[in-house]
Amino acid sequence: MDNRTMEGRTVRQSRVTLTQIMGLTDANVLRNVHGGVIMKLCDEAGGTAAMRHARQPVVTVAVDSMGFHSPVHIGNLLTVQAEVTWVGHTSLETRIIVTAENLMTGQVTHTNTAYYVYVALDETGSPTAVPPIICETDEERALFDEAAIRQEQRLSRRRHERPINL
Repeated sequence: MDNRTMEGRTVRQSRVTLTQIMGLTDANVLRNVHGGVIMKLCDEAGGTAAMRHARQPVVTVAVDSMGFHSPVHIGNLLTVQAEVTWVGHTSLETRIIVTAENLMTGQVTHTNTAYYVYVALDETGSPTAVPPIICETDEERALFDEAAIRQEQRLSRRRHERPINL
């Protein structure tokens, strides 16, 4: 199916927020939350946003970038917000913003920004078309334009990857 004939969906329709209190099992010996725990939560939020947009199952195909700005500590309330920023024919990019709140002081810190890419799958597990995205604000249009540049960079990197012989 050609996604140009599909009804578009807004960025707002894809937005999702996950929250979780970080515990001992999430942390290392310094009592900071493992980066992998945060990456997993980002993947869950980003994947959910992508599925909300596509209305199809999705699989992660790339972590385009994942910035770690500040540590997350045991007891912090982690909030992971995700939204679709760009769609191609079968792929979707999500922007993920992570904050940590100290529940004793109320201080909220921006800890991570990430861009994850997903591909929608049909019932046979093959890539399938996704609806176009409708940008309603100047900010959403700017994010879409930036995401399109990242997609071109991802495709260029992929074309220039050297195969690994095992």
